[in-house]
Amino acid sequence: MLSLDFVILTAVGYIGLLFLIAYASDAIAHRSKGSFLHSPVVYTLSIAVYCTSWTFYGAVGTAARSGLEFTAIYIGPTLVFVGWWFLLRKLILISHAQRITSVADFLSSRFGKSSQLAVLVTLIAVISVTPYIALQLKAITSSIQAVVGTGNADHLAAFDELTLALGVAVCMALFTILFGTRNVDAREQHLGVVAAIAFEAVVKLFALLAVGIFVVYGLGGGMGQIYENAAAAGFDIYEQSPLGSRWVALLVLSASAVICLPRQFQITVVENSDENFLRTAGWAFPTYLLLMSVFTAPIAFYGLTTMPAGSNPDMYVLTLPMEAGYDSLALFAFIGGFSSATSMIIVASIALSIMVSNHIVLPLALRGSRVSEEGSDRDIARLILRSRRISIAGLVALGFIYFWLTQGSDALAPIGLISFAGVAQFLPAVLAALYWRTANLKGAFSGTLVGFIVWAWTMFLPSFQASSPWVASVMQVGPWGISWLRPEALFGMSDIDPLVHAVFWSLLLNCSILALVSVFSAQGALERLQSTLFVDILRRSSSFQPHTIRGSATTSELFFVAERVLGWKRANDLFHAAGVSRAGSAAKLDVPPEFIAELEKELAGSIGSASAHILLTSVVAGDAIPLEEAMRIADETQQAIEYSHQLELTSQELRTTAQQLQDANAMLQELHRQKDDFLAHVSHEIRTPMTSIRSFSEILLSEPDLPDDQANRFISTIHNESVRLTKLIEEILDLSVLEHGEKEWVNRSINGEDVLDEAIGVCEALARKQSVTIEMGQRAGYAPLFANAGRLSQVFINIIANAMLHNEAPRPRVHVTSRLEGDRYVVEISDNGKGIPEPYRYTIFDKFVRAGRSDMEGGYVGLGLGLNISHTIVAKLEGSLELVRGHLPGACFRVSLPLDQTIAKAEAKAS
Repeated sequence: MLSLDFVILTAVGYIGLLFLIAYASDAIAHRSKGSFLHSPVVYTLSIAVYCTSWTFYGAVGTAARSGLEFTAIYIGPTLVFVGWWFLLRKLILISHAQRITSVADFLSSRFGKSSQLAVLVTLIAVISVTPYIALQLKAITSSIQAVVGTGNADHLAAFDELTLALGVAVCMALFTILFGTRNVDAREQHLGVVAAIAFEAVVKLFALLAVGIFVVYGLGGGMGQIYENAAAAGFDIYEQSPLGSRWVALLVLSASAVICLPRQFQITVVENSDENFLRTAGWAFPTYLLLMSVFTAPIAFYGLTTMPAGSNPDMYVLTLPMEAGYDSLALFAFIGGFSSATSMIIVASIALSIMVSNHIVLPLALRGSRVSEEGSDRDIARLILRSRRISIAGLVALGFIYFWLTQGSDALAPIGLISFAGVAQFLPAVLAALYWRTANLKGAFSGTLVGFIVWAWTMFLPSFQASSPWVASVMQVGPWGISWLRPEALFGMSDIDPLVHAVFWSLLLNCSILALVSVFSAQGALERLQSTLFVDILRRSSSFQPHTIRGSATTSELFFVAERVLGWKRANDLFHAAGVSRAGSAAKLDVPPEFIAELEKELAGSIGSASAHILLTSVVAGDAIPLEEAMRIADETQQAIEYSHQLELTSQELRTTAQQLQDANAMLQELHRQKDDFLAHVSHEIRTPMTSIRSFSEILLSEPDLPDDQANRFISTIHNESVRLTKLIEEILDLSVLEHGEKEWVNRSINGEDVLDEAIGVCEALARKQSVTIEMGQRAGYAPLFANAGRLSQVFINIIANAMLHNEAPRPRVHVTSRLEGDRYVVEISDNGKGIPEPYRYTIFDKFVRAGRSDMEGGYVGLGLGLNISHTIVAKLEGSLELVRGHLPGACFRVSLPLDQTIAKAEAKAS
């Protein structure tokens, strides 16, 4: 049993190692800009911050409680990185071009650089991520208690859950402050932190794989044995299919979270230094997720079958090695879970602190007083750094408070889902920002706000049910006794999973209001410019920049602003690179508008687009060209661009039409080839029996004195070949009639069982000839159909005859069953022959396909049209003909036909 002091000392030592890695990485990065830290491997590993303690511990707990539900948490991000890489690429390109600092800055910049929207998104992010920080604290404290066990009861009494969580929160806040707020520029990569996060990704992966391999192959005897033992113990976590509404909701939330979570946006978009890194991450990150999940279900199975009743499934990763006496492995697993939790807290705190400082603190400071030259020349930079550090401490403190208020929650996964659903409210606005040119600020703001309110009411509020009697009362009877406003039964929608309920209403109202308000309201001038930049980022030159701020501003005034935010060196380098002189009388001259736009872009990388816009607007006064006039000029330019684009589309349409003509020509050539193939098949099949008939007829005519037995044999051959030729012609005519429409096809009300019995009777003579036994299985007894009895009988006879003719078993058998399945009549005809060879299983219903021996003595070779004709007949009867696994080892054909509902309803009414 591990002691509490040793575990805490190990955790503190691990944090010290992270300090060392972060410090060394920062030093390396400053010495060499092209260091290994700027690599797709480190970038991909840092994205694995997605795998928090929820995935390290909670996934096993979810698998033990809900079966395959846990897979959605991994499949969602995989779909984004594999299938929606183009969305991520567009995000990264916009981020690089616009110097985006956060998801709040992204939405603010797109919708007219609105500080109001930035504040709303920031507040939602803080409130949504607070439960997630609490989840990490809960996971760390629970893991410490699990790995220490009851043998250290005295120590645990001194260091209760709250004390442990407070200690972890303080350590994480100190680390994040030291290495996450060293620079003002939010766009400057935090290479030290990213390196530490990448290291933690490796640690948690190796830890989870080590536990998984140990449990599965060291304790469980292999995956097969674990599953057998679980089944024998009565556990079946897969008895319910995961593909339900809750699983779909989880899929949507996890896919949106990997884009909208502030920490994921920070790592995937802001910390990206090369868009080509996304190519590696597109396959490497899903592979990482696969490795993290491969042992989840086996660990859950083994824990369910071996651990005492009442054990916490979330902690199986720790308790299973400890129960086996492998304390060192349990300690390694603890460090892995500790890595999962700390990496999330660190990156989330950095991302949220940037959002709070740039979009709440700084705009308030800027609006409170005009920029002047009074005071220190670095007060803005100090304000930014100080606000970010205080924000980090405050955010971690909020997480600790939420942890304290919701200690009664046992499972980790529900806490994480609260955060996922909260940040998912950004997704409609993000997608609209990327792809909907006319989406506007009013729509994005109102949709996001309503979605957030619905989420807060239906999901966030219920998490306080255990600690608040008022919340418990609201959950039971609704506010003021209004039952249809109950958080988990909104608008009377009860008897539905609470998660599905919350996700459905919040995203539905969010998307609907965003769309409606955007359609019925107009964009502002700046919104139109920004929407063009965002939506058309892949088609526009990277050098294109709108000059949204125009007016009189001297070089000295702008340098003063730049210095206060960027520092003297960076400001001086920026002015020097742009060729803007500050020497002598040049300091009093106005700067070009292009440089103002460039300066705004540079400032946005430090303080966000909205704050940069406010700051420069307060300096640049006396607009030389009003914004609306600038927009008129921009619109004229845009019209020229759009006209050019229309010409390009017309050219593309012509190319598309030409391609369609080529495709049509190719189709005609294919039909011509099929016609030639058909004629070749038919001529070959007809020539064979005709050759036999002619040859034996000539022998009989030229040699009238043949012995009787030989003459009879020749006459019999002529007869058989004539029958064969007749059947060939009948099949060809039958196929032609079915493909071109049969005038005499009439459906009537029939009993399908009578038709099946008739077909079996017709085949009994052939069965005796081939020494085949026809077995009767379960029968439906009565099956009212609206069909053509003759054609249906033809289908049954063809299938039964094929089962006899191609059955080479020593004791050939044909098994016939029929049953009613809901509103369908199902007939299965199987045999004990060799079955359909694998290469033919997917083409057996095509024309001219013959999958087995068909030259049996006395048999009929056939043209390979029988099953194709049968398939066509069943399709005309609105049914299906399939090759399935049957009762016997050979082939099994299933015919499924709709019941005659008119007769069925009449009989039901009469009974």
